[in-house]
Amino acid sequence: MLFQLIKPEFHELIESKDWVGLKEALTDVPPADIAELLVELEGDAAVVVFRLLKKPVAADVFAELPTGKGVELLELFNKQQLSDVMGNLEPDEQVALMEELPGHLTQLVMNSMKPDDQKQIKKLLGYPEDSVGRLMTPRYVRIKSEWTIDRAMAHIRKYAEIAETLNVIYVVDDREHLIDDLRITQIIVAEPKDTISTLMDSSFNALSVYDDQEEAVKMLAKYDRVALPVVDSDGVLVGIVTVDDVIDVAEEETTEDMQKMAAMDALDDYYSQTAIFNMVKKRLGWLIVLFIGQILTAVTMGSYEELLSKVVFLSFFVPLIISSGGNSGAQAATLIIRALATDDIKFEDWKKVFLRELTSGLILGLFIGILGFVTLIIWELMLGDPMNMETILTATVVGASLFCIVLFGNFVGSMLPFVLSKLGLDPAVSSTPFVATIMDVSGIIIYFTIAITVLSGILL
Repeated sequence: MLFQLIKPEFHELIESKDWVGLKEALTDVPPADIAELLVELEGDAAVVVFRLLKKPVAADVFAELPTGKGVELLELFNKQQLSDVMGNLEPDEQVALMEELPGHLTQLVMNSMKPDDQKQIKKLLGYPEDSVGRLMTPRYVRIKSEWTIDRAMAHIRKYAEIAETLNVIYVVDDREHLIDDLRITQIIVAEPKDTISTLMDSSFNALSVYDDQEEAVKMLAKYDRVALPVVDSDGVLVGIVTVDDVIDVAEEETTEDMQKMAAMDALDDYYSQTAIFNMVKKRLGWLIVLFIGQILTAVTMGSYEELLSKVVFLSFFVPLIISSGGNSGAQAATLIIRALATDDIKFEDWKKVFLRELTSGLILGLFIGILGFVTLIIWELMLGDPMNMETILTATVVGASLFCIVLFGNFVGSMLPFVLSKLGLDPAVSSTPFVATIMDVSGIIIYFTIAITVLSGILL
């Protein structure tokens, strides 16, 4: 909030080209705020401001930039600037950047890096996309079980500066297999002459290098850890994943799910960094699909034209009926999608979910159905119309239709994510618009079927 208040001062310094004053003013500004400032600047001005930053700070700022802005700056950097930026980024940050670079920049950036860094990046990029291997960093501290506390502390102090975190220290055997992890506080308070083995319980949780990145998010949350070790298929410790890395993954996954639930393909970058053409391309396909769905709704309505010509008042309640089904389905879909995403339920739990949603659908449908029946009766009385058989039958049709459509909407919304998962699709695409379109068609069919059944021989 404070940065927002003083941001105009930074812009004034930039416009007056007071680079000395700007460099001094940026000294105590957090990297995230500096990145926010750079996003607002034109490319050349952003490069000039970036040059004013100390190398470690510049790397932290670059890591906070949206992908589009980062690529824009890389295009303008010279070879030395590229080398400085890449050399000060963490390995996982380097990988994340390399994944997003256009082809013509990839080799240029790679050539600017030191041979050891190139080898390390190529190894990390060799792991499957969206795997923990791409997310981990090889900068951690490992010790041996036979070492004394004194020797372990000396080793920790030696490598502390390059480690991603010192909250957890990892114990490996002679073949680099992970055998335990210890909190740094355990080592600090231990007797100097004791061995590391006296602190060990050989109990630890680790990620596989081939696990999906979402698994890292779930495990860090489940075990409340700031970091988790990553092992290969032989149990060899190859890296760690820290909580700051998975926060970014969690944000991306949540954003992607929200966009898919709005019936569109997920954006590849931030909204502000996405070109209009790409935005249209991400949205157009689903809009066409939903448009076709609405055509089916219109066709379904048309098939009941004769019925509507005889009992015109039935058309008044169509929006009420189909929107109730869509709302019920959207609620159920959202609940199930989120439960699946957080591992609260598994695919194998579909029968349990079916019974739960059948019960809740019956209760919800009963309440909404009664509400519809009573509301229609009160409406007619308020209009001064006499209570007659037509009013009661109409209220019965509306109430019964609401009961059935809410129940069916609950069923569709809760089961559709499981069906999509079975087909290998993302459950998030069973979005509100998608469920609503299904319920539009089915709601009309249910409504008019009940109307024909109840009103035949009386009003028809």
